[in-house]
Amino acid sequence: MQMNFESLVSGLKARMMQPLPGIEVQYRMAPLGRRSISDNFDVSKARESAVLILLYPENSRIYLPLTQRNEYDGVHSAQISFPGGKTEKSDRDSEHTALRESEEELGIDPDKVEVIGKLSELFIPVSNFRVLPILGINEQKPEFKPDPKEVKKILEVDIEFLLDQKLRKSTYMNFKSGMGTDVPYFDLQGHIVWGATAMILSELSQVLSEIQDS
Repeated sequence: MQMNFESLVSGLKARMMQPLPGIEVQYRMAPLGRRSISDNFDVSKARESAVLILLYPENSRIYLPLTQRNEYDGVHSAQISFPGGKTEKSDRDSEHTALRESEEELGIDPDKVEVIGKLSELFIPVSNFRVLPILGINEQKPEFKPDPKEVKKILEVDIEFLLDQKLRKSTYMNFKSGMGTDVPYFDLQGHIVWGATAMILSELSQVLSEIQDS
């Protein structure tokens, strides 16, 4: 992406005031059959959560952090995700949720994050969560302090890679339920980034592409 950090931030702030690409763009990176499954759920009863998409500059490039979860007995074990989590009663709003969880998981100082918008909310059927992606910026790379109980690894992703169509691939996955399906994914640093994270990245990459072409 031939754009410096200041130009990107300016473009994003302007773009966030317009209608978002939305769910149709998210579904470009959704597992086969995901839409029909979601349509059979009462989304209004889903638990609320939020994640943080944090952009920061380093060495004339622009990055965002993803985390690899530790392995545990759950549906999202070892997956690649944005920092974030479920909304607590003490949270003022979704922005507060995303910043609080990011501080807990990665040590990101919320006072240094400027929130500039949000992407489209999406529903995760397997865990019954509604997820709101919060878009924020840091003027410099955060001093990451990952929580070893939650985070196995941090992936610092150059956002230019999100626009590289060669890194969008597909594979067949078998799930614990015994079912399997074709799953599109981003191949980032050798990791299969799929599911809700890939859907959010799909919408983010569309926004970045629009800014680049403007």
